[in-house]
Amino acid sequence: MIDLHTHSIFSDGELIPSELVQRAVAKGYRAIAITDHADHSNLDFIIPRMVTVCAKIREVISIRALPGIELTHVHPDHIAPLAKQARALGARIVVVHGETIVEPVMPGTNRAALQAPVDILAHPGLLSEEDARMAADGPVFLEISARQGHSLCNGRVAALARRFGAKLILNTDTHSPRDLVDRDMAVMIAKGAGMSGEEIESMFGNAEFLVRKAMGT
Repeated sequence: MIDLHTHSIFSDGELIPSELVQRAVAKGYRAIAITDHADHSNLDFIIPRMVTVCAKIREVISIRALPGIELTHVHPDHIAPLAKQARALGARIVVVHGETIVEPVMPGTNRAALQAPVDILAHPGLLSEEDARMAADGPVFLEISARQGHSLCNGRVAALARRFGAKLILNTDTHSPRDLVDRDMAVMIAKGAGMSGEEIESMFGNAEFLVRKAMGT
């Protein structure tokens, strides 16, 4: 299992990074990114600490722990500059909090994320056809979410990705220990979104690709 969207106590998660990673190891994870919520107020506080703790974890545990960030409720005009700043600070995975039906995310966020130097557009439930076309032509992956609420639009995201050829990735958006899922549950979530076995395997391959890219291998 690879999960590139999780949260620790450095935003609204329940666990310190080390415990989050240890619980992921117990679930059979091979790679995890810790992507706490950030905007201009805390970006430079979170990322250096994640860079340090993930490096320490990788010294003693085989799991590939990656420092990341989730740009959250950031004005669309600020997404690209903040993504560049996050990269400069050492974030290996940059996620943008997409336009979801369960939160008042600013319209235009999905489009801005697809035009920015980011890796994943998280739970983009209000994705338009035009944005799905843009995703197909760019490097940003669209997320199938295991998180309650955000997952309600998984079927729409999967269908648009299939129609236009956009790339998918499945993440948990973990905030507490109970949010972590194993690979079998991830497969069930993807099937629930209407994805075929071939599409699911391709999606897992996308996660492998992103981890290799993030690790520079």
